[in-house]
Amino acid sequence: ELLLETPGSLWTRPMIEAARIDHTPALARVVVAVDPPVTSRASSDACGIVVAALIADSAAETPRAVVLADWSVQGRSPRAWATRAVAAYHQYKADRLVAEVNQGGDMVEQIVREVDDTIAFRAVRATRGKALRAEPVAALYEQGRVLHLAADKAPLTTLEDQMCAFGPHAFTGDTKSPDRVDALVWAITDLMLTRRPEPKVRSL
Repeated sequence: ELLLETPGSLWTRPMIEAARIDHTPALARVVVAVDPPVTSRASSDACGIVVAALIADSAAETPRAVVLADWSVQGRSPRAWATRAVAAYHQYKADRLVAEVNQGGDMVEQIVREVDDTIAFRAVRATRGKALRAEPVAALYEQGRVLHLAADKAPLTTLEDQMCAFGPHAFTGDTKSPDRVDALVWAITDLMLTRRPEPKVRSL
């Protein structure tokens, strides 16, 4: 019996297949999200690097996002994965690079800025477990508000495999950590679940 996803997983194959589009829509805002590994050995977790964007659609009642690419790499030095993340930032003309700093602290931003000190950088710190962070993002998929480019446009197979192995209580994939999913969650959270201050008119 071939299991297409972990029983109880936050994402299912039908959910992901229903989210596919065969073209890149007009984009309003692009982010590159990075989930750095603790070590850089060949057996270490990958450095999750995922590119996602808000779709520019003024007629839509609710905002939608699209996952554009998975640039994750494994067994690379901090300088190497930072170089790759910055390359994704420039290739997709991103508005921001978002990186989790729980493991590396200020060193994460320092490494990225050694590669390119002109990028817009935002550090994020995990204060809840992986599943709790992922559940609101999975809910957006259930609502049809997060799309994936078709496989011939953006190879997302490994990312999608991790998504379907990610349950509410455990990750059952081939790697020790859902590194690519972590990066995906940070990207969608920044685009769709993070409140930003809005300009207000104040009387003097």
